[in-house]
Amino acid sequence: MARTTETWVNYAEALAFIGNSLLAPMNQTGTVGLEPAFWESFPALDDVKVALALEKCQAYAAEAQALAAEGGDAVQRESVEYTKLFVGPPHPAAAPWETMHCGEGASVGFGEATFEMQRLLREAGLEVSNENNQYADHIGIELLYASVLCQRAAEACDAGDETRASELESQLASFVRAHPLAWIGRLVTAVTEAEANGYIVRLLELARALLATLS
Repeated sequence: MARTTETWVNYAEALAFIGNSLLAPMNQTGTVGLEPAFWESFPALDDVKVALALEKCQAYAAEAQALAAEGGDAVQRESVEYTKLFVGPPHPAAAPWETMHCGEGASVGFGEATFEMQRLLREAGLEVSNENNQYADHIGIELLYASVLCQRAAEACDAGDETRASELESQLASFVRAHPLAWIGRLVTAVTEAEANGYIVRLLELARALLATLS
């Protein structure tokens, strides 16, 4: 069954939110993820695993609100978690770059996957521009690239161009299988080992569920 314009827009917005949230700590990206109502309205896209992941995000937001009511700082807590996982010091507890998860013994975050993502972004007319100068194979950037393909599929559907929409859907599925879905499981494992009850692991589990429906 062909996806509708609305469905593609939902995918685009969902992946963009997660991608941006994984590129910087919450004190730089906004606090909407700490609002249970946000997750309640987040599109589950008729998928059980997506719905379960959303329930975990909503539960985290409820805990964050309870923490705030007791005088705690949930934003600072998430920002510290983000720094520990993706920045360091002395190094990220869970490296967010594909290169670090796609080969044995990788010790630097710039490799074949980085070059491949640079090529895909260039061919799509996109440019990586972020304050942290992240490598192009960062999980957040890969999700944003997928979001752009979803948005373009939505535009093709809206224009009645079924051929173009089908081409984009195929391109998206190939990308998802070859890149984020191929290594996000290992990233989830690394994050779980370092911060099993945090916010980031919930975002990654949601991303993995969404990606699986697109593969």
